[in-house]
Amino acid sequence: MLKVYLSGEIHTDWRERIIDGAQGLDVTFSAPVTDHAASDDCGVAILGAEPNKVWHDHKGASLNAIRTRKGIADADVVVVRFGEKYKQWNAAFDAGYASAMGKSLIVLHPPEHAHALKEVNAAALAVAETPEQVVALLRYVLTGALPG
Repeated sequence: MLKVYLSGEIHTDWRERIIDGAQGLDVTFSAPVTDHAASDDCGVAILGAEPNKVWHDHKGASLNAIRTRKGIADADVVVVRFGEKYKQWNAAFDAGYASAMGKSLIVLHPPEHAHALKEVNAAALAVAETPEQVVALLRYVLTGALPG
C-alpha cells in the first residue's frame, strides 16, 4: 500500500479530486486539518487563549506541526499543492521538509507559478499542473499503467 500525504493549499477541491480519482488503487491518503478556522485556532482552543496574535498563531502552528511532521514521516509520497489565491509559505516549508527527509515529492501548481517555484520544482521527482496528473502518476507508480 502506498501512503500519500496531501499538503498545501486548502481553498479548492484538489484533494477530493485526487482521492476520488485514485479509487481502486492500493493507496491511503492523509492530510493536514483543512478547516482553516480550526487549524488557525487549535492551539488556543486546546491550550488556552492568547491576547497577543503572535502567540495565538505560534500555538496553532506548533500544534499543527505535530500532525504535519507525523503525516510526512509516515508517507511514501508527499504531494504539495501551491494554489493561486495565497502565497503558501507552509506548503514551501512542507516541500522542503519532505525533501530533506528523502520522501518522494510531487509538486502541484498552475503553470504560471513555475518560475517562482523553480527551486521547489527542482527538489521534486514530478511537477504536475492538475490533480488528474497526480492520479495518473500514482497509478503509474503502483501499476505501471499509462493513461488512456
